[in-house]
Amino acid sequence: MTMLRLTTIGASTGVVIPKEMLVRLKLGDGDALYVIETAEGFFLTPYDPAVAEEIKLGERFMIEYRTAFKALAE
Repeated sequence: MTMLRLTTIGASTGVVIPKEMLVRLKLGDGDALYVIETAEGFFLTPYDPAVAEEIKLGERFMIEYRTAFKALAE
């Protein structure tokens, strides 16, 4: 478990994320970090959950129309 400290940044409050954690998350300056509220608490991820849902919908679409895609590929 890693504890994060809150710090004042101008008129806002920020969180300092240790370098080791940034490396593991493959994040750097300017990257986005998404916070998802779950029943157990908050989940931090570098992946946009909206994109994941769009990918699922795309996969369903491709399965539904796989015959058409196969014909187009020929």
